[in-house]
Amino acid sequence: MTLLGRLFVVFVGFLAACLVAGMIIVGALLFPEFSELGAGPVDQGAFDILLGFGFVFVSGFALVPAMIIVAITEAFYVRSVLAYAVGGGVVGLLFYFGLVPFDTETMRFEGIVRRHLEIMTGAGIAAGLVYWLVAGRTAGAWRQPRSAPTPPPPLPSASRPEQK
Repeated sequence: MTLLGRLFVVFVGFLAACLVAGMIIVGALLFPEFSELGAGPVDQGAFDILLGFGFVFVSGFALVPAMIIVAITEAFYVRSVLAYAVGGGVVGLLFYFGLVPFDTETMRFEGIVRRHLEIMTGAGIAAGLVYWLVAGRTAGAWRQPRSAPTPPPPLPSASRPEQK
């Protein structure tokens, strides 16, 4: 696989991971609204718009940390599903801490909501797993030289043309 082809696979994997993470975040944050019995049916157009904003939101904020993890895994041929799940969880955790205000006087994050922290970390883990499915299983494949095609097996002796 060439480097250009690998970059395309990484890009598609990143987009798929961001879509899944955005779906999880939007679904989990809106779940209390969905669970109310008197709410009625959900407007599909509004839900699609929220999913689009969730996708753009996740892909914008997670780009740099995710690309750092992708660069590390590509450089060291890391193909373990656990590495991608942990990396996605770390990116989700950093994503959430990037949104929470930090008080420099007390050196603490102010206003951490445990449920939101769990949602973001879980979405990161799911995104890491989706990325592994799309692109992580073949990490570092662009560095390996193409092997020569194997020759076909010899013909059985009964099928050889008779020589005269």
